[in-house]
Amino acid sequence: MGKQEKIAQLYQIIADLDSAEDCRMLFEDLCTHKEIEKMAERIYAAKLLLEGKTYNQVIAETDISSATLSRVSRCVQYGKGYRNVLK
Repeated sequence: MGKQEKIAQLYQIIADLDSAEDCRMLFEDLCTHKEIEKMAERIYAAKLLLEGKTYNQVIAETDISSATLSRVSRCVQYGKGYRNVLK
């Protein structure tokens, strides 16, 4: 199985989960606690940006670097994922 097929399988497994509890258990097996915290911070930062908060307000309210916030902001502006799940 190639890399892309493995990635597609991962996405399908996540999409097929039945509950937040199943998702929590899977992510705890796949990721370190710090990785989960960082992903949660990015989601929260995206939510704040979508609410109209400024960079400075988001940085003050989160534990996110300006470089990571810049990436999150680009994804909020031009991507589809954050807007789709946070609407």
